Amino acid sequence: MITLESLQELLGWCTVINVGVLLFSTVMMALFRRSVARIHARIFGMSEAELSCAYFQYLARYKIAILVFNFVPYIALRIMA
Repeated sequence: MITLESLQELLGWCTVINVGVLLFSTVMMALFRRSVARIHARIFGMSEAELSCAYFQYLARYKIAILVFNFVPYIALRIMA
């Protein structure tokens, strides 16, 4: 049986790891956007303008998912404890 403390710890570490992945993705998109966009444009048959929009949507949706599925439950459990 999982305890409240272990669930808090799990969600806390999930939040930290996911925020790390988000920051890494954001930095990589900022630094290597053109080279990555050229590769993805060839693979997926999209223009670089469409890819810029897709990258932004990816980062925005990932951030919202982190908030909804990791951070908010973690805060709710902290309040409950």
